[in-house]
Amino acid sequence: MKPLLRILALVILITLVALAWWVWGRAGKGDADLTLYGNVDIREVELAFRQPGRLESLMYEEGARVHQGDLLAELDARPYRDALAAADAAYRRAEAELEKLRRGNRPQEIRRAEAEVNLFAALEKRLAAELKRQKELAASAFASQQELDKILADYDEAVAGLLMAQQTHSLLREGARAEDISAAEASLAAAVADRDQAQTALDDTRLIAPADGIIMSRVLEPGSMVTSQTPVYTLSLPDPVYVRVYAAEPQLGQVAPGTPVRVTTDSSSQVYQGHIGFVSPKAEFTPKTVETTALRTDLVYRLRIIIPKTDEGLRQGMPVTIQVLGPAATPAGPGS
Repeated sequence: MKPLLRILALVILITLVALAWWVWGRAGKGDADLTLYGNVDIREVELAFRQPGRLESLMYEEGARVHQGDLLAELDARPYRDALAAADAAYRRAEAELEKLRRGNRPQEIRRAEAEVNLFAALEKRLAAELKRQKELAASAFASQQELDKILADYDEAVAGLLMAQQTHSLLREGARAEDISAAEASLAAAVADRDQAQTALDDTRLIAPADGIIMSRVLEPGSMVTSQTPVYTLSLPDPVYVRVYAAEPQLGQVAPGTPVRVTTDSSSQVYQGHIGFVSPKAEFTPKTVETTALRTDLVYRLRIIIPKTDEGLRQGMPVTIQVLGPAATPAGPGS
């Protein structure tokens, strides 16, 4: 009988120990790790010229790895160089016109106008004296009315000439009107804008890689005529890697932005470290008007997983498994 009691007591003890171990494990772990499934996002850029023209050269083939700032392709730039030369000439002409107005008239022109004033002043003075003399002679009947009228006309002409010379001299000394200078400044600004636009168009005949990546497709060949926005290359952007995954509404409490994750693939044992970068603020479909508990659990939200460091083993479009780490988990493994 005693052996039976001892066996029963041992079974009870083992059961209690196992139960305590299970309870302790649940309490120590906190929230259980969450496993989700998704795909690596396909991140591609269609590269095109902003200007139309004839495609002159392409530097890379499909599969080539390029770096930000690399020259990928060029258009025939001769028409754009000619346009820039014309715009530069128009700029220089507008600049010269403005400078001419700001400098005012030349000293020689001002001195010539001053000389004309002196000339007409002397003529007016001489004719004034002659007119006085002719009036005195006419009063004594020693001069005819015809001679008096001629001297009077000459005197009036000299007075008008003097006034005109004075006004011309004043205008030359004052220089260009403020309105004319403002108009010339506006013309120069327009010429600068035209030149900058021509320079930008010339620069756009060179297709530059916007980021590090891999040439996925070479759409055209040299000699092709292209319009603006016609794709020439398709560039794949490998870094950083984004993973698209969906979580159900009850799982949102475990997928806050910044939560660390481990990402694995079916093709290797490599483990990649990342974190949740984005959680969609709305469900992917419109729920029904009347929602049951079961229907609410069908709602899913899009997540973006960001993996800052990766290798050739994680390719775009590849299905992956994501383990969302609980609070007690510590990220570790390759790819960190």
